[in-house]
Amino acid sequence: MDDATTSNDIRLREGASIAQRLVVAGSAAAVALCFTPGLFTHDILEVIISVVALLAGAAFVSVIMLAPAVVWIITPDEILIGRQRPFGKLQTRIVTKDDILGLQVPGSKTAKARFQLAFTLVSGERLTSPPLSDVTHVRDTVARIAAQFDVPDVEAPVNPLDASNPEMRLGDPVEPFSQRDIRIAALIVVALSGAPYAYRLWRGLPPNLIDIMPLPLGVIAAFAVYRFANLVTGAFWIIRAGDIRVERLWGNGEMRADHIEGQDVKAITIERRGRSEDEHCIVAIRLQSGRRFRSPRIGSRNEARAVGAEIVRRLGIGPAASQI
Repeated sequence: MDDATTSNDIRLREGASIAQRLVVAGSAAAVALCFTPGLFTHDILEVIISVVALLAGAAFVSVIMLAPAVVWIITPDEILIGRQRPFGKLQTRIVTKDDILGLQVPGSKTAKARFQLAFTLVSGERLTSPPLSDVTHVRDTVARIAAQFDVPDVEAPVNPLDASNPEMRLGDPVEPFSQRDIRIAALIVVALSGAPYAYRLWRGLPPNLIDIMPLPLGVIAAFAVYRFANLVTGAFWIIRAGDIRVERLWGNGEMRADHIEGQDVKAITIERRGRSEDEHCIVAIRLQSGRRFRSPRIGSRNEARAVGAEIVRRLGIGPAASQI
């Protein structure tokens, strides 16, 4: 359930589905089971490592499978909170308008555009909601909730993706690595490639082909680090009315800026970069020319959809190209 609905209620939800839990838990269990052969050896160290790995895997699977799903329904007069663990009973709680003393909107430490509602109750208790999924209307949502619950002096959150901003910003401004850091990284690559060769010489053994092969590969890798390190600094999107400015760096550290206009867009979609749909979703734009642009990481699929919908609105992208 999203916080953007057609009714006067605001619905917030947190917690993975049973299918998502099973996938993550199954992967963790498979990794832990890889250490099972160590239990049948006569090496005490391997037995200890295997036992620790299995116990850690079992604990991780338990946490994933037993984490509760939380739903908040915020009405003009009260907040209905539902909490349910897998295969458990639904627990409900009602917080009335008179119970609410204050409201804050703390940001997330892991995602700049993720916000939660933190209510302070008359009793002194602090309740924190699931994240707001419509990250492009955080200020409007907070102002609306503060007004309906008569909470004064609520500080407006600093949201780089709010639709009220003339420019929405995705990611961080790109800056080149210092030459000193690049040289150090290149030297580390060379040192690692030469470690097997140096070890053989230190032990007084003649180097073989396997020890010599990493040397030229290390030199090539060090040159690649020195020449192209700045290409991994990512991209910075500035989303304005009518166009998107995409800032990136060339390998030599010089700024490169591309502009995307609505008429150039062939398709705009939401993609997942990584294993989690709660943390690693992005907006992907394919141009008529065939070029593709992938945004910096946004967050959950709902958050990425909200950003994608605002991009569609600002660029005037037609329904045929929008796959949000």
